[in-house]
Amino acid sequence: MAVTLKSRQQIAQLRDAGRLVAETFEMLREYVVPGVTTGELDRLAEEYIRSHGATPIYKGYGEVRGNRGQMSRPAFPATICIAINDVICHGIPNNKERLREGDIVGIDIGVLLNGWVGDSCVTYGVGKLGAQSQRLVEVTKQCLDLGIEQALPGKHLGDIGAAIQQHAEAQGFSVVREWAGHGVGRSLHEPPSVPHIGKAGTGIKLQPGMVFTIEPMINLGKAATRLMPDGWTVRTADRSLSAQFEHTLAITDGPPDILTVL
Repeated sequence: MAVTLKSRQQIAQLRDAGRLVAETFEMLREYVVPGVTTGELDRLAEEYIRSHGATPIYKGYGEVRGNRGQMSRPAFPATICIAINDVICHGIPNNKERLREGDIVGIDIGVLLNGWVGDSCVTYGVGKLGAQSQRLVEVTKQCLDLGIEQALPGKHLGDIGAAIQQHAEAQGFSVVREWAGHGVGRSLHEPPSVPHIGKAGTGIKLQPGMVFTIEPMINLGKAATRLMPDGWTVRTADRSLSAQFEHTLAITDGPPDILTVL
């Protein structure tokens, strides 16, 4: 399936959606404290998104039915994906799980505003972090930044993955393979797929008008993952910590235009 290039007007609409995601993260920041439930964070995010004329795009997303109509995975039931400590991605908020001092918590938010998608992820520290947790969060953010630096016209998707992989592994961490960045537009997932590992100079050549996410998931231990029985929650197989940061960006004639910032 071909990559659809976006016009300047379409990128402006994607920027509006991305800005709302960034605003939602800023609103949530003061609530990411010891004792809060993940369900409360989800409620706050949904109220904020809907009050600004958008809808949570994750809620109701991704139902999978098996043979004879049997459901093999239910639709995602919440506004945000929440990943605490060894959860890599797609964790489901609930009203029992509470954040604790020293946790790291990745919050992934997607919205649909005026028919266009905004999608981003931030990993927060809850209170004071231990040295290993702090370093993992810092390196993961650096991986995102290094990937974004490669998002230039004439470069290749492999340049993005190579920059992320080289930095993460040089710091003694590993890169999750199974989940990649993706194109964004009127749908949450469009071509191209954007791996966070790779070989420089390979893959699709980047050109102005491409819009996609870069969202490295970096593990303190090994890269192997484990899917939980709920069909959504993904943990590290060795129960080591994992962190993630994500931005949506547009390729321009020069530096990338990051759409999920204030």
